[in-house]
Amino acid sequence: MTTPSFELNCLARRLRCGLDGQGGTLSHGDRTVRFADLRALPPGLTDTSLVAGRSVAIVADQYATMAALVEFDGIARRLLIWPPDLPLEHLPYVAKEAELDLVLSDRPDLLRSASLLPVLECRPSAVEGDKGTAHRLTTEWIMFTSGTSGRPKLVVHTLASLCGAIDPSPQRQIWGTFYDIRRYGGMQIFLRAALGGGSLILAPVDNSIGDYLALLARQGVTHISGTPSHWRKVLMDPSGGLISPKYVRLSGEIVDQAILDALAKFYPAARLVHAFASTEAGVAFEVTDSLAGFPTSFLADMDEDVDLNILGQTLRVRSPRTALRYLGDYPDLRDQCDFVDTSDIISVGSDRCSFLGRASGVINIGGLKVHPEEIESILNGHPRVRFSLVKGRQNPLTGEIVVADVVLDDDRVNTTLPDEGTIEQDLLSYCKSKLPPHKRPVSIRFVGSLPMSPGGKLIRNG
Repeated sequence: MTTPSFELNCLARRLRCGLDGQGGTLSHGDRTVRFADLRALPPGLTDTSLVAGRSVAIVADQYATMAALVEFDGIARRLLIWPPDLPLEHLPYVAKEAELDLVLSDRPDLLRSASLLPVLECRPSAVEGDKGTAHRLTTEWIMFTSGTSGRPKLVVHTLASLCGAIDPSPQRQIWGTFYDIRRYGGMQIFLRAALGGGSLILAPVDNSIGDYLALLARQGVTHISGTPSHWRKVLMDPSGGLISPKYVRLSGEIVDQAILDALAKFYPAARLVHAFASTEAGVAFEVTDSLAGFPTSFLADMDEDVDLNILGQTLRVRSPRTALRYLGDYPDLRDQCDFVDTSDIISVGSDRCSFLGRASGVINIGGLKVHPEEIESILNGHPRVRFSLVKGRQNPLTGEIVVADVVLDDDRVNTTLPDEGTIEQDLLSYCKSKLPPHKRPVSIRFVGSLPMSPGGKLIRNG
């Protein structure tokens, strides 16, 4: 079998080369199509000339977005991938910064609006055979940073940088993902499935996590990815036991030992992998030993493509997988040595590096810095806790105090166990035994769920 060349400069050509006609498939609702057969020509058009050399925004659902990426990579100058949670009120700003020429959309509100740009309907279809289009350009893929609030931040990638961490040999895996492919984490899974000759099962629109798990079980999913928050919800859902994955992947948030241990127990046959990646830095590394953090040896000897460095306690990444630059009025994405500052605070031990939290998320307790994620990892390790969110609350004496919202594990807490007041005291005592005074929560509130962004991350600014 021929290994597909990653020198090919566009997605459609890669999908049609090296897989002996056995290209991967996309399952969307009740239809299954080969990735290589996806098309997204607007109705009435017979070729891609309208898009050639232009900067194009794709404002559409996941299926239509994938079709447009396959159709127009290598033809358009830029393809801007609009995330599902970004309001259209930002379109004028984005249009200016990305020098947009037109918009492809399946959204009725946008198609009917008097937009500042031409808006064409993006209607995916499947057509067998080679479309025979000449691909000439190295298209820029414009993505938005996750967690963006206020003015959106646009990041420039190419297909080469997005594929840098992907094994080019055929894998034939059946992928599911709790990510949306219009964000970086989901895009990685789309490309892994498409370029590896495997399958990707999209979640039905607006379906619950239980419905998606049932769908994945019916289609024999082997590989699944999501954030730790996604996986905690899976473990709390009755449908979590329907799947028997061979591979479980976590990324997007700090991975603590509690979630790794819980997944290892629940899915004993699965290989656990957690990856460190961001829209700007790309995929930096994967950890495969089922332990939180990463070996200190990664700092000295990662691989020939990736260099890691810690400066001022934050992790820096240099690799061909990182984004090229920001669009708009932002500081340079890379420093003078070509490193990207991830803003993730690292504690370096004798043989293990631990993630403490984001530089921007520190709670100030009387001048002492507290990382919420560090306290959450302690709370999540308690046998009665499934999920926690630590915050700072204003205090006139210390500036802030630490408080926590906790979701209890329904499998372990029932009517025969102590009431919530007793459990709170138990948790406070547990934290007291493991944390210095300034890091201990002063109060714990029990909740049924925690706020999550559309990208599957805990919302920390609520």
